[in-house]
Amino acid sequence: MSDPAIVLITGARGGIGRALAQQLTTHGWRVAAVGRDAALLADVPADARIAADTTTPEGAATAVRQCQDMLGSPPSHLAHCVGSTLIAPLHRTSVAQWREVLRVNLDSALCMLGAWIEACRGAQQPGAAVLVSSVVAQIGVANHEAIAAAKGGIEALVRSAAATYAPIGLRVNAVAPGMTDTPLTAGMLKVPAMREGAGRQYPLGGVQSAGEVAQAMAWLLSAAASRITGQVMAVDGGFTTIRPLVK
Repeated sequence: MSDPAIVLITGARGGIGRALAQQLTTHGWRVAAVGRDAALLADVPADARIAADTTTPEGAATAVRQCQDMLGSPPSHLAHCVGSTLIAPLHRTSVAQWREVLRVNLDSALCMLGAWIEACRGAQQPGAAVLVSSVVAQIGVANHEAIAAAKGGIEALVRSAAATYAPIGLRVNAVAPGMTDTPLTAGMLKVPAMREGAGRQYPLGGVQSAGEVAQAMAWLLSAAASRITGQVMAVDGGFTTIRPLVK
């Protein structure tokens, strides 16, 4: 019997990262949870908890190295869940704000994917990575210019990396969630009228859970998706492709 797969989950304290850690540990995966403060990961289901700033090359390399030190092997799988959002029109977005959005979302994706690829190349092992984009990279949504640009960069990164590293057995995909009930959106969704209004935008209705997004990510990481690479899977209740029925 082969050893359980090792997955490195960044942003593991967030709603989607935490839900994914729960699902994968339940199915026998070995999980290395990464966050900026390891103490805040105490209640995340994981075999290793790592403090690292994955928005820098050094931090990303530290996360991979500590995973190998703690679990005995480099991670064959990566789920990069680090992210932030900004809802503001471009004319009201400062240079500092959009640079921060790019740093947290796009820089971290480049750094973390690069560090993981180097580890897999060094170990000569196949693997799979899944990153997190957003519906706002796929369809125009007002007041999302900075985050749409950052997430669009992630989608382009996924396609290019998938092409480059397919010959050595590395798969790279992404999910693009719609409005998801997580700590990041809690401020908006705690207002009943805003939750109801958001839910009406989606053909399937309502606001999805972090667990529903995590299920899609778990599938993309699994052997069941062995022929899937370079794809961005919309997990959005139909938001980007169909319109809700107006009654």
